[in-house]
Amino acid sequence: MKKSTSARWIGTALCCGLLAACGGSSTTELDTGPRDFREESSQRDRNQQSGTTIWEAFRNAGAVETRTSVNKYLWAASLEVLEFLPVEQVDPFTGVIVTGFGTPPGSGRAYRATVLIDDPALEARSLNVSLQTRNGPASAATIRAVEDAILTRARQIRNRDGAL
Repeated sequence: MKKSTSARWIGTALCCGLLAACGGSSTTELDTGPRDFREESSQRDRNQQSGTTIWEAFRNAGAVETRTSVNKYLWAASLEVLEFLPVEQVDPFTGVIVTGFGTPPGSGRAYRATVLIDDPALEARSLNVSLQTRNGPASAATIRAVEDAILTRARQIRNRDGAL
C-alpha cells in the first residue's frame, strides 16, 4: 500500500512540474516584454485592417476569370479538317477539342487527336495538335500535315468572310 501512495505523489509532482513548465508568462511580463513582440503585434493589426490577410485570396475567388480567347477561324477549321474523327469533348472557352479514334478516308490507320487553340491570333503558334495511333504517337510529319491543313482551311474561311 505504501508503494502505491508514494507512486501517486511522484506522479502528481511530475504532472504539476510539467504544467508549470508549460504555463505562459504573467501579464506584467507581457506589458514590459521585448519591443520586437509589440512591433510584430502592431504590424499584424495593420495587416488585418488593410485587408491583406490570407483569407482575402478566397473572398474574391469568383471574380477571377480563367478564359482564353480562341480564334474562331482555327476553331472552325479544326472541326472541319478532323470531321472524320468522332468528337468526344469540346470546350470553346479554353480552346480544347478531344476526339476519339477514327480512320481518315483512304487510310487504314486509326488516329485520335487533341487540339488546343490558345491564342486569338491566326498563326501557327496559336495551334497545338497532338495525334495518336493505336500503337503510340503519330509521326511528326503527320502532325505537321494536319496542322498545315487546319491553318490553310482557317485562312480560306477568313478570306471568305472578308469577301462578304
